[in-house]
Amino acid sequence: MDEAIEKSAMRKVYMRLLPFAILSYFLAYIDRINVSFAGLTMRGDLDMSATAFGFALGTFYWGYFIFEVPSNLIMEKVGARLWIARIMITWGLLAGATALVTGSTSFAAVRFLLGVAEAGFFPGIILYFTYWFPSRHHARIVSGFLIGLPIAVAGGAPISTATSPSRSRSKPYTSAAVPPSMAATSTGSSRRRPTAGPRACLTDA
Repeated sequence: MDEAIEKSAMRKVYMRLLPFAILSYFLAYIDRINVSFAGLTMRGDLDMSATAFGFALGTFYWGYFIFEVPSNLIMEKVGARLWIARIMITWGLLAGATALVTGSTSFAAVRFLLGVAEAGFFPGIILYFTYWFPSRHHARIVSGFLIGLPIAVAGGAPISTATSPSRSRSKPYTSAAVPPSMAATSTGSSRRRPTAGPRACLTDA
């Protein structure tokens, strides 16, 4: 009886959390792939050298690296549900703001802020899983989550190409701004953290 209840409960949690997590990971990598395709026309529009463009792209990872741990400490205080929603909303807004940059300095600044906004997203999702899944399910749920990476790599090129017409550098960024914000509404409406961790409904026996 207990085993049947556990399987039923785990199935519901998997179906509620895993598709959203995969979609979020997919969108995160689409955003990173987009900038490379947009750069084919963006460098000429903004009169940027290859070096300046590469440096501006790299500022994203500085922001992500510096604020990854603080972001997760804040998430532990305010809750994963609200903090992941905040990450996705600000990430969507800044992705859209990239279409408005006017030079290498503003582009680097927006990319740095985008890294700050996204900081903590991946480890935050992993931490969120630990709230809902007993330890014996962790490997399965994380491997399922990582499916989003090869899907993004395989699907990112055609999507980015379709949204990057030769005469427009803004379309891929405006296209990338909407999905994260929409997905964030799903996060905001999801259930709160279980009051007693994964053992609230299941034991780890």
